[in-house]
Amino acid sequence: MTVVSTSRELELASRRGFITNLEGSRRGFITNYPNVTQWAGMSDPEMRERDPLNIYVHLPFCAQQCSYCYYRVISGARKAEMDRYAEAVCKELVMAVQHYHLQDRPIKSIYYGGGTPTLLQKEQLQRITQTIRDNFSTIVAAEFTIEGEPVTMTQKKVEAFAELAIPVTRISMGVQSLDDYVVQFQQRKDTSDKVIKAIEIARSSGAVVNIDLMSGLAGDSLETWKNSVNKAIQTGVESITVYKTEVYANSQYYRELRKNALHLPDDAEELTYMEYALEAFAQANYLPWCSFTFTKDGQFPHHHPIRIWHGEDYLPLGTSAFGKIGDQLFQNSNDPEKYLQMIEAGRFAVHRGHKLTCQDKMVRAVLLGMKLTRFDLDQFAVMSGYRLEKLCAAVIETLQEDGFITLNGNELAMTRKGILHGDYVGKQFGRALQELG
Repeated sequence: MTVVSTSRELELASRRGFITNLEGSRRGFITNYPNVTQWAGMSDPEMRERDPLNIYVHLPFCAQQCSYCYYRVISGARKAEMDRYAEAVCKELVMAVQHYHLQDRPIKSIYYGGGTPTLLQKEQLQRITQTIRDNFSTIVAAEFTIEGEPVTMTQKKVEAFAELAIPVTRISMGVQSLDDYVVQFQQRKDTSDKVIKAIEIARSSGAVVNIDLMSGLAGDSLETWKNSVNKAIQTGVESITVYKTEVYANSQYYRELRKNALHLPDDAEELTYMEYALEAFAQANYLPWCSFTFTKDGQFPHHHPIRIWHGEDYLPLGTSAFGKIGDQLFQNSNDPEKYLQMIEAGRFAVHRGHKLTCQDKMVRAVLLGMKLTRFDLDQFAVMSGYRLEKLCAAVIETLQEDGFITLNGNELAMTRKGILHGDYVGKQFGRALQELG
């Protein structure tokens, strides 16, 4: 069955250490460690380093709330609301730069996520981007990614990306499906023809274009999934990302499942879908730079997540955004109005955080690092002072025997089977390292 999680179940899972669902499935996509539900109230951390910094800006506005979406988004916002939010993000940035002395830290990547950042007008995007430009002394060849939905992608909007104070270099579009039968179940205004036109417009910008697909959506079958994957490859985009549909309690999917009004593909079917995608991508020479994103000839990797998974710092701006500076993880309030009021009053909107322990850093390094399909054992030893192949010898042996990884000198590499099962390999190492403590 497709995994269904209530808020209570997620809380209990986090108390057990977050490394759950260890059977051979693609369940439980990992974005962070430790889970944010384990974070607590946070005092002023020491965040005055000079190492590279990455910036994440959360823009929660959407034209539509999709049936599977569990994020807290703002639909139908007017210009005045977006203006107010953009102004708050700018004020938060200035406050953070001054308070934590960040101005001399070189900016390596910028990511506008959401929500639907491309819903904002050029002036609002420019205000935030110019504020970033004005408050940091070094922005050298920074990767600048913006997320968007096909319905917002116009020629005028794409042309505006190149005119920002820092030009956009990467556009990531939430396509989800290119099969019209599947799209109708998602409360989206797209059709495959409209989406393909939007992709063509995005590609005309000269930026790298990524499109997201979701496997296991309502209405999906192997045939609809094949259609979606094949059309995605035919667009010629530089990058294709595949996410597994997971259902959470605050989504329409969950409510419909509770009423037996919805059927979703089960885990076995979903694995079949991913097996097809892996083969189709390989034949088209779309190669994995991580366990869920495939790029033309293995080029065009997305540097923002790579830097984060390698442990670099990232400054969060906007409601619900979470980040890391030094050993401190922290997250802003996920209540947009509370966030706005606190920033407008000249106070940070951070509502919880977590100071990473030595064990946390080791687990995090492997759990997130294995997403990249290759893991450098020497780098782990330098970071932690331990050899992972000694700490987790039994895990490595089992994963090799089961065909999930290979061990080549100082490198662990995921096989196609390992990639097929998503975060499974990382979670195996994570659990083993947790049990050492």
